[in-house]
Amino acid sequence: MLPFQSNSPSDSQPASQHILIVDDDVLNRELLQELLLELGYESQVAASGSEAIALLNPFTDLIMTDIQMPDMDGFALIERVRERPEYENLPIIVVTAFSSKEERLRAVETGANDFLAKPIDRTELRVRVRSLVKLCEIQKKEKRYRDELELEVGRRTGALHRALEFMADAEGKAHEAHLETVRRLAIAAEYRDENTAAHVFRVGKYCALLAEYLKLPQHEVDLLRDAASMHDVGKIGTPDSILLKPGKLTPEERRIMEFHTHIGARILGNSNSELLEAGEQIAMTHHERWDGTGYPYGLKGTDIPLYGRICAVADVFDALMSSRPYKVAFTFETARGIMEEGRGSHFDPDFLDLFLLHFDEFIAIHEQHPDAHHSLLFSHNHAA
Repeated sequence: MLPFQSNSPSDSQPASQHILIVDDDVLNRELLQELLLELGYESQVAASGSEAIALLNPFTDLIMTDIQMPDMDGFALIERVRERPEYENLPIIVVTAFSSKEERLRAVETGANDFLAKPIDRTELRVRVRSLVKLCEIQKKEKRYRDELELEVGRRTGALHRALEFMADAEGKAHEAHLETVRRLAIAAEYRDENTAAHVFRVGKYCALLAEYLKLPQHEVDLLRDAASMHDVGKIGTPDSILLKPGKLTPEERRIMEFHTHIGARILGNSNSELLEAGEQIAMTHHERWDGTGYPYGLKGTDIPLYGRICAVADVFDALMSSRPYKVAFTFETARGIMEEGRGSHFDPDFLDLFLLHFDEFIAIHEQHPDAHHSLLFSHNHAA
């Protein structure tokens, strides 16, 4: 086994990318290692698939492997690498003289990213290696970003959870103060965009109204009104660059945005407070859809908790009626039409029928509590 090369590169590529060369032929290994060094890449060599598995580490940016090898051939090596979650996206180039269509198809199905024919052309080597090393670099940056985001979310969640636990312990002594603190926590997630601050207040009112028409006990009506205001508390962990983005989100940004359901449930979870338990359930399930196409778990029909199904109707209606960085507010007629289209797909059909039957009352709530400065939210009695 040869050590990492440390000579200064003769090309413009940085000497920080590590490539693992796997070939049972020593001359092939040395030739490929020399070519990579000329292009500015550090490399490490393995004479077999099993040796390559032993050398694999988080600093590996690319594997270049032969197929025909004793002990463990290239196909088996690729399969072993792909079995490990941390290397499922690690780029792999098959370096071989074979030209069989079946073998190429098998290599792709096994997990190879690209091919390089022997004898090796230096220009082709440079282009293919540079492309895949760049891909690996981007993937590692994205992983670091996600890890840093998770750490930050954990830090914020820990602080908020401790504050909420202290509040829950004092619930019996100062119930109204408890509710007031919860309302302010809910608004904290919306505070960065003043035009959406009233959203959490209205959603609670809509949920309470729908709960009344569902003939839930008054205790649950009151509980749902206050718990529903916390449905988006998890957005406190969503970066401003995503939360306030005026354009369409990328798939990665969409995944980060959707993670607010988990963040909210973690903030509110593991509490003895009935209010926070209801808030946890709503935070986690208010984006589930009746037909099972929602998130985060793809729950379907009555598998979606009652409070989550109620809040889904209220949240979507208010979102349609409100301006956002990426949209203007719809008219009442347009919003009603969109809601009707979601019957049996997005919404529980029975709940939506009740909502449409009393549509004018939901409009009245929206008109009584328009978007305004945050301080105005607290001028209304919560039972109003």
